[in-house]
Amino acid sequence: MPTEPQTAPTDEAGTTPPPEPLAPPEPPPLLTLRDGLPDITETPDALAEVVRRVAAGTGPVALDAERASGYRYSSRAYLIQLRREGSGSALIDPIAFDDLADLDAAIGDAEWILHAASQDLPCLRELGLEPRALFDTELAARLLGYPRVGLATLVEVIMDRTMRKEHSAVDWSKRPLPTPWLEYAALDVEVLVELRDVLAAELAEQGKERWAAEEFQHLVDHVPAPRAEPWRRTSGIHKAKGRRGLAAVRELWTVRDQIAEQRDTTPGRLIPDAAMIAAANAMPTSRSALLDTPGFHGRGARRFADRWLGALEAARQIPDQQLPPLTMRSDAPPAPRVWAERDPVAAGRLARARDLVSAYAEEHRVPIENLLTPDYLRRVMWKPPVAPDADAATVQTAVAEELRRLGARAWQVEITAPMLAEAVLDPRPATPPSAPDAPVAPAE
Repeated sequence: MPTEPQTAPTDEAGTTPPPEPLAPPEPPPLLTLRDGLPDITETPDALAEVVRRVAAGTGPVALDAERASGYRYSSRAYLIQLRREGSGSALIDPIAFDDLADLDAAIGDAEWILHAASQDLPCLRELGLEPRALFDTELAARLLGYPRVGLATLVEVIMDRTMRKEHSAVDWSKRPLPTPWLEYAALDVEVLVELRDVLAAELAEQGKERWAAEEFQHLVDHVPAPRAEPWRRTSGIHKAKGRRGLAAVRELWTVRDQIAEQRDTTPGRLIPDAAMIAAANAMPTSRSALLDTPGFHGRGARRFADRWLGALEAARQIPDQQLPPLTMRSDAPPAPRVWAERDPVAAGRLARARDLVSAYAEEHRVPIENLLTPDYLRRVMWKPPVAPDADAATVQTAVAEELRRLGARAWQVEITAPMLAEAVLDPRPATPPSAPDAPVAPAE
C-alpha cells in the first residue's frame, strides 16, 4: 500500500511556521575536588605529614604555585599546590617555612607535571624544589597544535569539565587566604595527572614524543640569565626625547625599583610607566610642577616626590658623553623591516627560510615559534656562518652547528637546518622583479 506523502504542519493562515530554535548545548559539568578541600599546611608537623604522604605515593607529582603578580615586588610563591596518586592533594603556605627541601627529597626523581612550567619554576626553585624530570601540559598542547592552551580550556576540551577562573588575579599574599581561593587553587592540580596522560598519548600518536622530551629537558636545565638594562623595557620608552630623556627614564626607573623592592610592592603601583616618560620629557624642577605632570597623582607620586625630583636632577647632571645610547648595544640583527634596504640578499634568505619553516609548521600543526625560536632564524639568515659559495653539505653542517650554539634543541636542528641551508644557498629576492615595460604602440 503506497505511503501518503508527509507534509509540513501549517498554521491557520496556511503558512509553514519557522522551526523551533535548537536549545543550546548543556555546558560540561564543573570540575570538583574528589577528596574535598585539604587543610592548608602551615606548621612543621603538618609539613612533615605531607612529606610522608608524598614519599608514600606513586607516579608523577602535579604541582602549581600562586604568586602575587601585580601586588608584590617579588615573584615568590605564596601558595604551593600538589597532588600525587596515593598521596591526595596538599596546599602548602611557603611563607611559613624557610624552605621545602624535605618535600623535594620526598618527590625525588618523580616526574613533575606543571602547566606553563617556565612561569612557576623560578619561584619553586627559590624554595629548594628542583625538578629532575617534568611534563608541561601547556607546552605539550602547543606541540600538538591545540589552538588554545590555557588550563581551563584544555580541561574542558579533553576532560569534559569546566573550571572557574574568577580568582586567577587575586592577591595571594593576603592572609588568611579565603576558602573559595583555596578551592580554586586545589582544582588547578586536580586533573593534571590525567591530562598529562592524554597529552602524552597524543604526542606518541603524532610522533612528537621526542620533541616534547627535549623541550621538557630544556626547561629542567635552562636557567635564564639576568636581563641587561631592564629599564629599557619601560612601556612607551620610544617616546622619550633624546639621550637625556633616556637618562631621566633610567634614573626614575632605578629609584622606583628601589622603593618598590623596599616596600615589596609592584613598581607600577608607585607611579606608572607613562608618568616616567612624561616627567623625563618635561623635566620638572619643583614639587608642584612634578605633581602637575600627567600620571603623577596618588600616594606614591606625592609621598616620594623628593625622590622623583632627585632622579631627574641626577639625569640633568650626567655629562653628555656618559648619556645612554639611543639603542641598547647588541649583536642582534636589525629589525626585519629594514633588511631589504640594508642587505637585499639577506632579506631574500629570510623570506625563503620563513616560507619553508612556516610550511612545515602548518603541515605538522605546531606553532612556528616552537619549531624554531624566531631570533635564531633571523641571526642565521642575517649572517650565515659559512661562505656563500660553500657546497651544500658544508652549509648545512655550519647552519646546524650555529643553531646548536644559539640554543636550539636537537629535534629543531634536524628539521630546520636543511631549510635554512637551502635559503642560504638559494635566497629568494626580497621583492619580485618588476615586469618589463610593455612596448609602446606607435602613434597613428
